[in-house]
Amino acid sequence: MAGPTTAERGERQQKPSGPPPARRLRRRRLRTIVILAVAVVLLGAGGAWVLYGSAWLRVGHVSVSGADVLTPGEVRDAADVPVGAPMISVDINAIEARLRRKLPRIDTVDVVRSWPHGIGLKVTERTPVLLLRKGGNFVEVDDEGVRFATVSEAPKAVPALELSVSRTGPGAAGFRRFGTDRLVREAVRVAGALPAAVAQETRTVQVRSYDNISLQLADGRTVGWGSSENGRAKARTLTALMKAAPGARHFDVSVPTAPASSGS
Repeated sequence: MAGPTTAERGERQQKPSGPPPARRLRRRRLRTIVILAVAVVLLGAGGAWVLYGSAWLRVGHVSVSGADVLTPGEVRDAADVPVGAPMISVDINAIEARLRRKLPRIDTVDVVRSWPHGIGLKVTERTPVLLLRKGGNFVEVDDEGVRFATVSEAPKAVPALELSVSRTGPGAAGFRRFGTDRLVREAVRVAGALPAAVAQETRTVQVRSYDNISLQLADGRTVGWGSSENGRAKARTLTALMKAAPGARHFDVSVPTAPASSGS
């Protein structure tokens, strides 16, 4: 039997050994994917440990800014930030809700993470614009009509709010229609519309009904304002009327197009 020819032996020698190139390429890609997957898992585990398990990124202190009447200690106590807990696990929304619930004096609050160890509490307190007398104390009312705090001493330069609304007789229907909360908001709107000079002199805002709100000034003069509607027009009219009749004791701008003054 004849052996392979020279040409056949050459073809066998030229034929490549091992797996085809395409198969080797797929294997290299698979190894690369496995290596990257392992690296991602290790990095993720390491990152999770740094954020949750290590002592590097934990709450170490709580700072407070913006507090005026409230003390930083009161704000920190109400916030109840978990000192020592991982920074990443601190529930910012829960802290904000807790502060608003426990401290109604707070109008706005911003809780921020100050890496690597701090939590910052930035608060804005409500400012009283009117005071409701309650026994021997005073209830503070802000510019939105929110009754947010009761204090034993009246803050300076904040007018008193007197609700002299009749709950019986002719005034009963108006009281049932508007209610105390609405009438308080109307008084706040009036206080916010006053000219600056008049606001400084106002000692009492008296509400008898929705459209019967009046002012008592420090020197005994009075102002009939009417409802809270057309506040800007009434403010301009009152300023002009006081200049035109400086000796008057009563001013009526309930109808700003037909103002009146009386007394001397």
